[in-house]
Amino acid sequence: MKNLAANLDRRRAEHLYRRRRVVEGMQGPALRIDGRELVAFCSNDYLGLAADPRLVEAMQRGAARYGAGSGAAHLVSGHSAAHHALEEELAAFTQRPRALLFSTGYMANLGVLSALLGRGDAVIEDRLNHASLLDGGLLSRARLRRYAHADAEAAEAALAGPEGERLLATDGVFSMDGDLAPLPALAEACARHGAWLMVDDAHGLGVLGEQGRGSLAHFGLGPHEAPILMGTLGKAFGTFGAFVAGSQDLIETLIQRARPYVYTTASPPAVAEATREALRIAQSEEWRRERLRTLIARFRAGMEALGLPIMESTTAIQPVPLGESARALRWSEALERRGLLVTAIRPPTVPAGSARLRVTLSAAHTEAQVDRLVDALGAIAQVERP
Repeated sequence: MKNLAANLDRRRAEHLYRRRRVVEGMQGPALRIDGRELVAFCSNDYLGLAADPRLVEAMQRGAARYGAGSGAAHLVSGHSAAHHALEEELAAFTQRPRALLFSTGYMANLGVLSALLGRGDAVIEDRLNHASLLDGGLLSRARLRRYAHADAEAAEAALAGPEGERLLATDGVFSMDGDLAPLPALAEACARHGAWLMVDDAHGLGVLGEQGRGSLAHFGLGPHEAPILMGTLGKAFGTFGAFVAGSQDLIETLIQRARPYVYTTASPPAVAEATREALRIAQSEEWRRERLRTLIARFRAGMEALGLPIMESTTAIQPVPLGESARALRWSEALERRGLLVTAIRPPTVPAGSARLRVTLSAAHTEAQVDRLVDALGAIAQVERP
């Protein structure tokens, strides 16, 4: 215990220390944080639904009917009619036989991988996968093999081997780079090797594909190509929680064996009611995705016109690469002085030497807010240039 303070001091010296902020009021582009008015470009509320009054009303109705909490795990007495209806609607949305709710995406990924794999099996993962997929692979006790980012040939080479079950797990949209996994090629490789393909589409669902069905729909892939789909509900859908969608046998196996599901209190039914409303809105209001695409194009055009660095991404995640952690922090602090909130992303979230500003756009942003961000980045770049 005596080394805790020294370790914290070391993180500060290495520009890796993180701190929380206190947000007052509802989520949205305009936030009051730590007593200051800021325009935020770091939320995952891609469709602008987190503060939508229809979701608030649905949650209020749910609380009036079901109360504040679920009282128990799903397998005890906590699985409400609201949870059950949401699972059925998520299954229909993803065009799969069944869906199963989890409290978080992290828990869903841990639960799937540890339930399906064990010693003697192999899990193959992209090097830039979310931490929950990597931790799930380790927890499963299967042999973990990591391949070069978005390299389908390297993934297929990693699939070869004498192990029993083989599962390839990948993000659909990579949370820190904003690029898409080569899902068609990965699906073909898994088919050739008799392996499962699991897609964590936390940042694709609601945003990509027809009616927001995600990165698999974007590529025209279905349940046969990717039998395991994980999605979160706290990003584009604006609420909280996660789910896994797949076959009847997959979901029944998870109900029996996924420890984060079996041993966790179910989320409040009122949250499920709000999510049902969010799912309806996300499917029916195509203008939200159209607006988001317009803002993405506007931001990228502005950055390119100023000659500013930007990573290759067509999604709402638009990283600005800056290299060293200290530089990323300086830029973030400079933006905050101008009334703009963009978080500096540093190791270990990203590899050493690849610190960045992770700009995320929402359908709730205005063109003027996007232009203001681009202008501010241009001004900071002028100061930083030798």
